Amino acid sequence: MSNLVDIKLQKGMLKNLLLTFFIFFHFSIHSQIDTINVVSWNIRDFGKTKNSDELDKIAEIVRDTDILAIQEVVAGFGGAQAVAQLTDNLNRKGAQWDYVISDPTNSSKYVTERYAFIWKTKHIKIKNRGWLLDELNSQIDREPFLLDFYLNKQKFTVINFHSRPHDKNPEGEIDALSRFAVDSLATPLIIAGDFNVDEKEPVFDLLKVKGYEASIKNQRTTLKKICKRGKYLNYPIDNIFYSSDIKKIDGGVIDFVRFCDRLEQARKLSDHLPVFLKFYLK
Repeated sequence: MSNLVDIKLQKGMLKNLLLTFFIFFHFSIHSQIDTINVVSWNIRDFGKTKNSDELDKIAEIVRDTDILAIQEVVAGFGGAQAVAQLTDNLNRKGAQWDYVISDPTNSSKYVTERYAFIWKTKHIKIKNRGWLLDELNSQIDREPFLLDFYLNKQKFTVINFHSRPHDKNPEGEIDALSRFAVDSLATPLIIAGDFNVDEKEPVFDLLKVKGYEASIKNQRTTLKKICKRGKYLNYPIDNIFYSSDIKKIDGGVIDFVRFCDRLEQARKLSDHLPVFLKFYLK
């Protein structure tokens, strides 16, 4: 009788162990698939000044993300070439990627640029190639670029944005974009880019009142030309804002500088740090 009891106990323990393993495995896989990491990066003069070695360094920096939003892609052919080359470099590092690049923005000659998205295709899909928000081109010098993404049939939207410089009233552009976002877009929404304004400024209050939050706070994102007293970061102007139906897991910058003696080489890649948001859809 005792042997029969022992066998039943062992079977029960094995069943519970298998059930525990199944639950852990299920939620582990679910978390891996449904967790998304978005990186936003103003890569200075992208397509004009980057050689093949620098493009590969950029690929190493962003290879662990799922979606990369790039600002300051040059409007000429070199911009499209650089985005294609960066995607090819990423494809050589163990995952499959795709990309879209916007038309040149409707801007004056020395202001116009393109935007780009590059993303891993295993779980993230698109149904269109995105579009510039032409309805905002009278209010925004470089009208933002919008693209819808799908994860397990769940749709979320990312707007890629580069405002005008800090001394040319970027607040007016941010206000126009904020009003468009809260009035016209209902899906989970991310607004990523270089705002040229600190997220704590009042111009972002409309987004915050509507439930949007910033991925980073009190974090400088641009690089100085010269490192002074161990300090190489300058202004807190890059960020990622996300709507209330997005759950943040983590957010921050990818500091590819770290030490003063690397600042000069780092600035050959960009004068901005990449900003990231790791999240899942509620």
